[in-house]
Amino acid sequence: MDEITYKPIGVVHSPFQEPRGTPIQPAGAEGVEGAVEVFPEYAEGLTDIEGFSHVILIYHFHLSRKPSLKVKPFMDDKAHGVFAMRGPSRPNPIGISVVRLVRVEKNVLHVQDVDVVDGTPVLDIKPYVPEFDIRPVERAGWLEKNVHRLPASKDDGRFTKS
Repeated sequence: MDEITYKPIGVVHSPFQEPRGTPIQPAGAEGVEGAVEVFPEYAEGLTDIEGFSHVILIYHFHLSRKPSLKVKPFMDDKAHGVFAMRGPSRPNPIGISVVRLVRVEKNVLHVQDVDVVDGTPVLDIKPYVPEFDIRPVERAGWLEKNVHRLPASKDDGRFTKS
């Protein structure tokens, strides 16, 4: 199969200067403000985005270390398969976050609930639409017994490049 390459369309600006201490999900970053600067050549693609209350950010975990297929996630003491968790050290270090869109100023999206490190390259932005994106869930795997730990869970540096 051919190699796939992506070019960033923008960059995240957030109060988090390094992975350590960064919330691990948007739900754990409630109210945290940030911005997504879309590069000028892609600004026209933001037309009509202000009509959405939330957007999905798709980004590159540029500070993550080499991936392992089995790792101990932030919210458990047991190792799990990388595809059964959302940690940054993955074969393709792609992250997603659903953030609240506060306002748009030219090529900058002002957002809340940011759980992304400052300077993270943005690969894509999509509108969040509940009718498309909310699915009934029967089970949540190993996280069912640990999801209560989310508000206190922060990145402890275990997935960062050394």
